[in-house]
Amino acid sequence: MIGTLDLTVGAMRRTISVYALGPYRWVFDSAVLLLAAGSLAILAVLVHRGLARWRSGGAVALVLWSVGLALVVAFPKHDWSVGPSASGSIHRFASMMAFISLPIAMMLLARPWLRHREWAGHARWTFGFGVLSVLAFTPILYAIVMNVVAGTAWWRVFPLGYTERLLVVTEVAALLVVAVWALASTGRRALPRSASRSPVAAA
Repeated sequence: MIGTLDLTVGAMRRTISVYALGPYRWVFDSAVLLLAAGSLAILAVLVHRGLARWRSGGAVALVLWSVGLALVVAFPKHDWSVGPSASGSIHRFASMMAFISLPIAMMLLARPWLRHREWAGHARWTFGFGVLSVLAFTPILYAIVMNVVAGTAWWRVFPLGYTERLLVVTEVAALLVVAVWALASTGRRALPRSASRSPVAAA
């Protein structure tokens, strides 16, 4: 949905959240909320099939990703040229929380299964896309460091819109990979609860 806006409206040099400030807000809000809900649905399947536990680090990180997305919708992007605002600060914090939580979730969910006879392939793909998501986030992290060290406006270090879209595409791809894993698990016998508590399934 947001990709369609990029192709038709053509605001790719600006952050994705800018769509929430105009007539396309309903498209942006719907897309982000669907992504958050889909992420929780994937997690629910993984837990139900014994591939993760609700209290595990991977599950908590994926929940934080979804919460961050929901907060991005609840507190829209702020026009910082008119001065700071509480809503804008929450939006920025929620975005960062979501972007950081997703790769952590992918790697933690995948790690216990990397050598598993049945799920190693899915786990390696999931872990790999988690690593790619970290790499895609490093330009933004570098820009923030430059802002702190040199005082350079962090959104001017790199073309922020393009950088953010690269990160979002990578993280959505990671979600699709783990969704394929969850879907594959529905065709197999669910792991017993005792197995889901073992070190192998400590995701």
